[in-house]
Order: sequence, then C-alpha cells, then structure tokens
Amino acid sequence: MGTGSDSDSNGWGRARGLVVKAAFLIGGAILLKRLTKSTTRWDHARIVADSLSGEKFTREQASRDPDNFFNIRMLTCPAAEMVDGSKVLYFEQAFWRTPQKPFRQRIYMVKPCPKELKCDVEVSSYAIREVEEYKNFCDRPKDQRPLPDEVIGDIGEHLTTIHLKRCERGKRCLYEGSTPPGGFPNSWTGATYCTSELAVLKNNEIHTWDRGYDDDGNQVWGVKEGPYEFKPAPMSSFNDTFSLNFPPPQTMEKRIEVSKTSGSFRLAALCWGSGNKCNMLYWKHLEGRFRVLIVGV
Repeated sequence: MGTGSDSDSNGWGRARGLVVKAAFLIGGAILLKRLTKSTTRWDHARIVADSLSGEKFTREQASRDPDNFFNIRMLTCPAAEMVDGSKVLYFEQAFWRTPQKPFRQRIYMVKPCPKELKCDVEVSSYAIREVEEYKNFCDRPKDQRPLPDEVIGDIGEHLTTIHLKRCERGKRCLYEGSTPPGGFPNSWTGATYCTSELAVLKNNEIHTWDRGYDDDGNQVWGVKEGPYEFKPAPMSSFNDTFSLNFPPPQTMEKRIEVSKTSGSFRLAALCWGSGNKCNMLYWKHLEGRFRVLIVGV
C-alpha cells in the first residue's frame, strides 16, 4: 500500500539530484569561461599603464654601480583619456634629493598596438607645450592640476614610440619592447637619432634604456652598461638621509669642481628658448672622452 508514495519520493529525489547536478555543471561552465577568458587588447594597455604609474627609484642600482647610474626618481600618473580610450599619463624624472626640480617631463600615451603590427601595447612619448605648468603634476591635489582637456591640448611634438609584446613564460618581465629599427630623430650632443627600450616587470618594476647615436652609429649619450631599473620604493625612502650619489645642493658645486679638475666628471648647463630655460647635462669621462649619462630634455 505504501509503494506509490515511496515511488513518488524516489522520483522527486532523483529529479532534485538532476537539477542540482545541472546547476553545478552550468555554474562550473560559466566560472571556467570567466577564468579562461582571453585578455583583450585594451586589457594589455591598461596593465601597462597601471604598471608605469606610481613613484619609482633607481636606488638599488645606483648603490651597486654608482659610477654609471644615478639614483633617479620617476613619477607617473593618469592625466586624461582620449576619446578612443587611450590612456594619457604625465611622466617626470628628477634626482631623488630634488624631486621638485624634474629634468625630464613627458606625456605618455598608452594604447593597443595597431592590428597590423605584431605587438600588444604601444607607448608613445610627447613633449609638453606648457611644460612649466606641469612640474610636479602628480604631487599636487587633483584640483590644482591642469584639467584633462587642457592636458590633451598641451600634447606637443611626438618624440618616440615603443611597441611592447607580452613576455614568454618563465621570464621576469610581463611586457618588453623597443622603438622600431632606426629609432627616432634626436639632435642632442651630436646625435641624429635615438632608441628606447622598455620592460615592464612584475611588482610594477620598470626598466628603461634610452640612447643617442650619430650618423656613424656611435653612441653619444645614454649609458652603455644597461637599462635604468626603476623599482617602487617604501615611503621611508623620503626620510632616508643616506645619499647614494647626490650630496646636498650646497656641496654639489664643490664636488663637481673637484671632479672637473680630476677630469672624471663634468656638469654643463644649456640654456635656450624663452626665459633662458636651462637643462642639465651630466657627463662622465669614459673611454677617453666625455659621454652624456643623463640628458635633461
């Protein structure tokens, strides 16, 4: 007499089991699809833009090799976004003891590579028209910075473009690349063209290597030993009184003069344009001649 009831219960149990299994399979399929979803072209551009952003130093490298590398502060932050979604970043470099006096200021534009090129991300650098208004841009409150529309309007001369590819598995880097063969025009200290290399590593570490060459292919500025290695630094670095390369400003001139006498180091200043704006050139006497290590351009 209880057979019908037991049969119904078993049927409902089996039905519920099938529903649970189906839901589990569907949910698993959706989760797997999300986990295995391919990274889009714009995802790559966002990752590179995020990695470039922030405050980084070459302190460790300068400590290891003070003869060839300075301790430099690199500061980059979002400044605007183009209509097509390209990320516009403000970039500056300064010696770590004088961050308020950047020797290099740029606008970076980060976007996916054109589909016809075999690369993932394109990073282009531009001069800034009203460059003095952008000094310490990232250090200021947002309401004291030029507005995004103003930033876009102040994008000046195109300087370089680097094409980045995803790094192969097992390498330290996430992305790496360089300027196209032949580089881009450059006239500093006898150069006719310049090249740039860029590597984006894990933990937001950035390696950059900029060099200038003359018509004969001789390197006339930039380090020969390898790229600058910029690493995010702890906040304590601002209060660290240990100097790697740069004595306090009041003693720098004395150090430079002594170095001039020894013939091993030289500082020069070039002034041009409205207001006689001066940029510093730091030279090192290597291989029988002075060579530019840092160009304040």
